[in-house]
Amino acid sequence: MKTLRTAVMALAAVLSIVAQAAQAAFPTAYSPVEVQPQVGASGQHEFDLRPAQQRARREGKALYVYLGASDCPYCRRYEQFLAANLRELVPRFAPKYLVVDLRSQLSVTANQLILRTEALRLPYADFQRAIGDQRARLLVYPSVWLLDAATGKPLMQMPAGTGTFQTVAEQIEILDLVE
Repeated sequence: MKTLRTAVMALAAVLSIVAQAAQAAFPTAYSPVEVQPQVGASGQHEFDLRPAQQRARREGKALYVYLGASDCPYCRRYEQFLAANLRELVPRFAPKYLVVDLRSQLSVTANQLILRTEALRLPYADFQRAIGDQRARLLVYPSVWLLDAATGKPLMQMPAGTGTFQTVAEQIEILDLVE
């Protein structure tokens, strides 16, 4: 009986973790467009940004592309920050940006992660170099790009990884394109 009880408790803990990972994402108040990867036979995870680019152009907005991993504690921290500051930040995002939430996992390598825009289809590091992003190095979670919807090019160089966007003021500077 004790073994069954222990097994049930362990299963409940696992289900709780799975539920939290499934819920982890850019907060819905920001109206994000969720992009799930197309997973190829070779293990490539391709994120197609073309529909988001087209929509952003129609709406006269830029793209705020967020690459998070479902199992990334730093991504959860950023998402919690966004959720805690809805009142201050949603009005800053809404008029200027179409938020695109790319859903990945830490196990996906930079070579497996493919980003596709209307102009490019490249692995992460090659994509970074092709758009002139100075962060062209190892894959870091979370990552954010502010992209022009017409060209797919960055509007500014962005920070990445831990310590990114720790305050509302820092987030607003990014949204206002203050370098």
